[in-house]
Amino acid sequence: MRRLLLPVLLLAVPFVGACGASEGPVTPVPGELTEQGPAEASLEVSLDRGDGGSAETRTLTCEPEPGGTYADPAAVCDHLQGLEDPFAPLPADQMCTQQFGGPQTATVTGRWAGEPVDLQLDRTDGCAIAQWDRLGPLLPADVD
Repeated sequence: MRRLLLPVLLLAVPFVGACGASEGPVTPVPGELTEQGPAEASLEVSLDRGDGGSAETRTLTCEPEPGGTYADPAAVCDHLQGLEDPFAPLPADQMCTQQFGGPQTATVTGRWAGEPVDLQLDRTDGCAIAQWDRLGPLLPADVD
């Protein structure tokens, strides 16, 4: 019996090192090289000021270098890269102050850190206003 067990154990030893603990999925940051190449960051922002005028559309690309229709795309990219999960939706069970920040709405679509983005924004309560403001230079501050 011992003769049979030893070869089986010796065969299993090289595979033990491959069973280490996983650190979980890693979300690439824009500009960071991944196994597939640079993490993609390309967005389109549609803004309706709620005043009856036409919606404005802006574009932003952060790789391979900042570009798009913003006056300073590098500043917008830097701001977004400094945020943890900038395009996360608001939690459904979050309590928010009941205040109205204005009729403005925005839609952000595209890819950020290689992940799809499809975010609807408005200014209908305190949480939504804070989410809007958090995105900083991506959305206009002159909506008040």
